[in-house]
Amino acid sequence: MSRRRVVVTGLGAVTSLGLSFEDTWQALLSGANGIGPIERWSTENYRTTFAGTLRGYEPTEHFPVPVAKKLDYAVQFAQLAANDCLADAKLDLDSTDRERISVVLGTGIGGINTIESEHDVLLARGPRRVSPHFIPKMMPNAASAQISITFGLEASNYVTSSACASAGHALGMALRAIQHGEADLVFSGGTEAAVSPLAIAAFGAMKALSTRNEAPELASRPFDKDRDGFVMGEGASVLLLEEREHALKRGAKIYAELMGYGSTSDAFHITQPKQDGVGPRKAIQAAISDGNRKPEDVQYINAHGTSTHYNDLVETSAIRQVFGAHADTLAVSSTKSMIGHLLGGSAAIEAAATCRSIIESRIHPTRNHLEAGEGCDLDYVPGEARDVKIAHALSNSLGFGGHNVSLLFGRHDA
Repeated sequence: MSRRRVVVTGLGAVTSLGLSFEDTWQALLSGANGIGPIERWSTENYRTTFAGTLRGYEPTEHFPVPVAKKLDYAVQFAQLAANDCLADAKLDLDSTDRERISVVLGTGIGGINTIESEHDVLLARGPRRVSPHFIPKMMPNAASAQISITFGLEASNYVTSSACASAGHALGMALRAIQHGEADLVFSGGTEAAVSPLAIAAFGAMKALSTRNEAPELASRPFDKDRDGFVMGEGASVLLLEEREHALKRGAKIYAELMGYGSTSDAFHITQPKQDGVGPRKAIQAAISDGNRKPEDVQYINAHGTSTHYNDLVETSAIRQVFGAHADTLAVSSTKSMIGHLLGGSAAIEAAATCRSIIESRIHPTRNHLEAGEGCDLDYVPGEARDVKIAHALSNSLGFGGHNVSLLFGRHDA
């Protein structure tokens, strides 16, 4: 039996560049900066004092007060991105079989802000003052559950958690669910709200974060020789994946086709990527093969591109291993250069940007890429957005624990 084809018919997001995917996309094309000082708490004595935050975000402007109090930021961001996605897809839920609509999201950490705040309550006021909403507010699956409840979607809903590859795995599982007839539509993507005192302190202790505190707008610089670590970001992105015939029947706008999914493990180290690049190389090859395409069919890669020393080297090496001489013709850019690293949500916003790049034949630049670092010898689209006719594109995600995911998207042929 042939696998059903899967297309992307809706894009939604909330990021440090905007509270919609459209605002985020336009800012990405312009090479805008979404990184600035953290303002929610005092960062005195922190190694890193900046992040890609949703500045001025007020929960009660988007949710009724009783609802906002019960939802962690990570869940709020996911719901807002899903609302944006639903509106963009122009899907009438009342005329769609909700038993055939699933929700599959990724998150690396989940409700860490809730965990921290309720732990403070426990220490200061005792166990009887801990909120009864603590567990449903902090559990990672609250994000997918909330979307399912809000929209009344009755097919499976769950969350994948594989660090920075979480949303990549979620999109891969959503692809498989539709291909094999388990659902006709899936709201899929990822969310993260890890700009919290403990998380910033912890990633700082690992020396994973940039410490360019005097110039945060210059801190996220993937593949650049002066990169010194990643920049934490927050937000969410949700894509609507839809069985192709279902989408065509309702006259949906189709951004791209999700054609292939590859997933591997380094089996090496809990935080460091294996420097030979074999794991991501195999994931990229698997995605291309799964989509029944060849390396030379690809024109663009939205890179994981974290701005860390080893990740950028390893990803570049993996691309070289897969594409050989064709690598010199590829355009490669990093969304993280403008919004920071959304951890478990990063693969989602990057997949959404990839889909928009395909339909518009336009690629956003890699901000702050001024001089290539040693071993980083690809075309990382420095400076300005670029017009490129794209038939096929990849979106890569690599996560702590050795997780490697690659997704192959293609221009829809209808």
